[in-house]
Amino acid sequence: MGSISDKSLPVIVSQIVKNKILSRIYGKGRGWVFTPNHFLDLGARSAVDQALSRLTTAGTIRRLAFGLYDYPKKHPKLGLLSPNPDAIARAISEKDDSRLQPSGAYAVNLLGLSQQVPAKIVYLTDGAEKSVEVGKQLIKLRRTTPKNMATAGRPSGLVIQAFRYLKKDSVTDDHIATLKRTLPDADRERLWKDRVYAPAWMHPLFEQLKPPSPMGPAT
Repeated sequence: MGSISDKSLPVIVSQIVKNKILSRIYGKGRGWVFTPNHFLDLGARSAVDQALSRLTTAGTIRRLAFGLYDYPKKHPKLGLLSPNPDAIARAISEKDDSRLQPSGAYAVNLLGLSQQVPAKIVYLTDGAEKSVEVGKQLIKLRRTTPKNMATAGRPSGLVIQAFRYLKKDSVTDDHIATLKRTLPDADRERLWKDRVYAPAWMHPLFEQLKPPSPMGPAT
């Protein structure tokens, strides 16, 4: 019968942890962004760090910043693609189990009101404030009030934050026309209901976005 020496045992344990981590990464699929905290149920922090280091060296995963990795998506011609900002924000906020709300210029971009992707992407959060720089892009989580987070995760939250960034006199007829074209009626109806969470100057704009009544105009 063979035996396992005291020296070989740590190597075996390290390989087991690495295999478990790799299985979880594959299970999440390409595009997943993660931190070592996502694997602490699989082994000691030192073993997790060692496994992630080896997987990075092997080219299986990519190190985005200190303590932040992804399993990158690949394009047949462009190669490895940049990580999605939302995936990065979720990864660095999941430890707090907090909510996120895109804001500022990024909210404007997500709604199709601008084609420019900002170099600094700001999310409002009810968790801890954090920031991370990935390549030339800064992802920032900024703690805010419960009122600002009341519409988090809804299109109405995006519209409120986009209009707040654009300011009252800079929301144009073209912006309204774009939102009428791209937002489903249900989202536009939800926006009207959520006007209580928005400044009063936005209410007339939201009224313009209300979907037509299913009964049609009164006769």
